[in-house]
Amino acid sequence: MRWLMHLLSPVIFWFAFALFRSSLLKRSERKHRFVMKVFRLAADNGSTRALSVYGHLLHFRGEDVQNKIQGAIYLQRAADQGDMKAQYQMGRVFEDGFEHYFQPNAEKSYHYYAAAAGQGHQLAIRRLIEANEKGELGIEVNEQEAERWSQALPDLPSAR
Repeated sequence: MRWLMHLLSPVIFWFAFALFRSSLLKRSERKHRFVMKVFRLAADNGSTRALSVYGHLLHFRGEDVQNKIQGAIYLQRAADQGDMKAQYQMGRVFEDGFEHYFQPNAEKSYHYYAAAAGQGHQLAIRRLIEANEKGELGIEVNEQEAERWSQALPDLPSAR
């Protein structure tokens, strides 16, 4: 039965996401509780997107510190499964630290930023450029690495 839930978790996630974005019963507390339970069901059964979305909702919109910590735990699981948005957020969490559960750790922060930047996350790339130029996140100043990351940024269209 566990493998079946694992296979269905992406479908469950998309159902929850569609309901979450729907204007139907927009301010309903009952809808919110139901959608959060469905997100958690999908996340607990292996959906990386559900881990990321549910983690973001808990970490940034949670009602208390315990919910925010739980959200960061879900984000870390999503980041470890390759979700670039979660990787960037975990880079921030480990850079600044969060409560007693996530202590500041420059090495982990750099690891998650580099993973997100490797997938093209622009904010992670910008943070790595800055870290290499200023010698932050536990690394030495490295202009060549900063230039390498600068080349990974997409060219912006010129203003007309």
